[in-house]
Amino acid sequence: MNFLGLWARGMTSRPTRRAMDSIAISNVGDGGRGLNGGGAGSVQYQLRQYAETTLGKASLHEAVLLPEGESLDEWVACHVVDFYNHINMLFMSVSHHCTDETCPRMCAGESYNYFWRDGVDYREPTAMPANKYVKLLMRWIDQQLDDTTLFPVELGHPFPPHFRSEIAAQILKRMLRVYAHLYWHHYPQICQVGLATMLNTSFTHFTLFVTKYKMVSDTELQAVKDVIKILA
Repeated sequence: MNFLGLWARGMTSRPTRRAMDSIAISNVGDGGRGLNGGGAGSVQYQLRQYAETTLGKASLHEAVLLPEGESLDEWVACHVVDFYNHINMLFMSVSHHCTDETCPRMCAGESYNYFWRDGVDYREPTAMPANKYVKLLMRWIDQQLDDTTLFPVELGHPFPPHFRSEIAAQILKRMLRVYAHLYWHHYPQICQVGLATMLNTSFTHFTLFVTKYKMVSDTELQAVKDVIKILA
């Protein structure tokens, strides 16, 4: 049985409100992160608190809606950080199953292969094991989150004009590939460690967000279209 058959067999309903409450957007303990300067009282902190409250009291469809009067760039930046934390924790929970031997390619099934390029150390699209791809991706995202010219933290400092269309969109596109790899190749292990509900809810939130704000193309979403359909 392929991953979708195994996964769908165990899904009798969409995530419950109680499940959402238990895994609402939050930083992943000491391993998580927030935007620099995003402490209590900051715009980022307030937006994150708003998102947590919304997830606890309303549907995920409502949770992605921009709070009235807030900056869309700030809203996107907060979600980039939160999805980064989710993916980091989810992948780390099964990383010992994702080795050079078990996953020699970064892929989602046989039809979707992903190649790493960062324009610095890897100037051309490069095939590599999934665990190396994810490690490089997390480091690459981390470096961008630390760059205050891309993710400003001081009040009054604007985001770059191309923040949503290029910077955030590229990060979210590559995050999607990690979700896809987890579903296609590690869903049984995710279930074994008790994180299936978190993965399903995090991914549903992710897809609702990126489709609402047109951050990821339909072509990229093809690798997980059946998962999206089942969770809808």
